[in-house]
Amino acid sequence: MSQDEFHIDVEREPGGARVRPIGELDLATVPSLEQELSRLRESGLRSVVLDLRGLTFMDSTGLSLTLRWSLEASRDGFDFSLVRGEGAIRRLFELTGMDGRLPFLHTEG
Repeated sequence: MSQDEFHIDVEREPGGARVRPIGELDLATVPSLEQELSRLRESGLRSVVLDLRGLTFMDSTGLSLTLRWSLEASRDGFDFSLVRGEGAIRRLFELTGMDGRLPFLHTEG
């Protein structure tokens, strides 16, 4: 099952963290990522970057998580941004029109 291979790398930064899920982000693994993001937010961090480059697959539950966290950040006044994934992950955001609505960082790689 994908959940066995899924893991989350967290890199602390001043005032924030970079969260990088590795593997498949789907119905089985979204709760783990949600829990980690919530834990970081509750610890008082002002900024969270969700780096999608480690994902090999993402379904609509992963897309919903990114949208929900973006909306919560706007409402609650903390910084939430995304680093674009590759291939199918990038296409998911493009096909749903979310690539223009979510706060993606412009990175070199």
